[in-house]
Amino acid sequence: MTLVYLSLALIIGIYFGSYLQLPITVALPIIASALLISILWRKNRPVLLGGICIALFLCGALRYGTVSTGDALQSYIGKGTVSITGVVVDEPEPVDSSTKLVLSAREINGQEIAGTLLIRTTRYPLYEYGDLLVITGEMEKPPDDLNGFDYGAYLVHQGIYSTMYYPDIERQGSGQGQQPFQAIYSFRHQMGEVLGASLPEPQGSLAQGILLGLRHNIPSSLFEDFRDSGTAHLLAISGLHMAIVSAILLSIAVWLFGRRRPTYFILTLGTLWGYAVLAGMSPSVMRAAIMVSLFLFGTYLGRQRNGITALAFAAAIMVAIDPQILWQVSFQMSFAAVLGLILLTPTFQQWGRTTRAPTIVVDSFAYSLGAILATLPLIVYYFGYVSLVGLPATFLILPALPAIIVFSALVGFTGLIFLPFAQVIGWIDWLFLEYMIVVVQGFARMPWSSLEVSRMDVIWVWLYSQIWSSSRSLSSLS
Repeated sequence: MTLVYLSLALIIGIYFGSYLQLPITVALPIIASALLISILWRKNRPVLLGGICIALFLCGALRYGTVSTGDALQSYIGKGTVSITGVVVDEPEPVDSSTKLVLSAREINGQEIAGTLLIRTTRYPLYEYGDLLVITGEMEKPPDDLNGFDYGAYLVHQGIYSTMYYPDIERQGSGQGQQPFQAIYSFRHQMGEVLGASLPEPQGSLAQGILLGLRHNIPSSLFEDFRDSGTAHLLAISGLHMAIVSAILLSIAVWLFGRRRPTYFILTLGTLWGYAVLAGMSPSVMRAAIMVSLFLFGTYLGRQRNGITALAFAAAIMVAIDPQILWQVSFQMSFAAVLGLILLTPTFQQWGRTTRAPTIVVDSFAYSLGAILATLPLIVYYFGYVSLVGLPATFLILPALPAIIVFSALVGFTGLIFLPFAQVIGWIDWLFLEYMIVVVQGFARMPWSSLEVSRMDVIWVWLYSQIWSSSRSLSSLS
């Protein structure tokens, strides 16, 4: 647990540094004193650990002080019409009748500049990752309040400090993005087109969302049904989603191959990272894949509980490299989901085995329940709703989820070679997708399927985590 304490000290220090800027002239003498005391009293373990934790806490605060609080583009906000040349550095995100573009600026009004800009433009024409664009319009500061959400702070944590709405856009080139992302995004869109051509709607768009994370074609009514039924997490390739999928695949692989050889582990790990590639290898997907991989390694080594140490250390490294991710929902969800797999799942496995149900069924539901319960307070805190039917709806969908991923992938890969054969496989995929839709719509139409809740105070999130952590500890002692 020593590494856990050290990792938490650094992370808490970074969080502290976001609220209080600590002068280096104050921090360095304290760090030096803490380390000196630790060395002199190194035989006293609490003193040694405490001194190092204090030093790491202050180092974390200093690290946050080095985070940029703006870029050169900000100085042009409110200065009238400007012309910016830049490259689309993230996959365009269609939203209703508009599209969001993240542009890395190269020039402004003919002068070299560096900065990142969020652009909202029309749905058409379509733009792609790596497009070189010249945009002309007026820059604005992101709104601080957007329907009760601090949108400005959200963008700041993404490194974005300026926006532009519906500018004039001229495309001057393409293929300017980094490899291999250029190839990955192009491949994803080809797969998405195959799924759309091989499956009817809304099954085609649903397959695109589950397999590739391309959710913009899913009908808004169906998306609302997923939200009301508490199963929207199945549409977002996040830490929760990848944790559930990997855990189910692990259960299936163990059932097929047993634990005598590493085949079950290699298959699950390979599928996880293949899934991450199909999802676009975005930073949030990469972080989720790394965290889930740590859990898989711990399970393979037979030291699942020791995964807490590896998870805390990995989180500390990620936050130290980029302190802003500490406030990103995707990072928090990934961490909570994997922590739930480590702390809660063993208890549910013990309970499930008393029912004498097949091991594959017990493990699949135990893994899913652990991840879902661990992320529940974050969902309520950030999205302001709680589903009263989310658990039973998810449990009924879970058996179909691996089949949907496998058959959708088969449809996509086959369709790139021979579309008619992909359409034949699509008939099987349609059955599982239709089953998912029927379950989701059935639960969403139940009275009181979901409740809107006021913004939860962070203290309740902390209290909830303490309750299930304590419950796990008590269960392990019994």
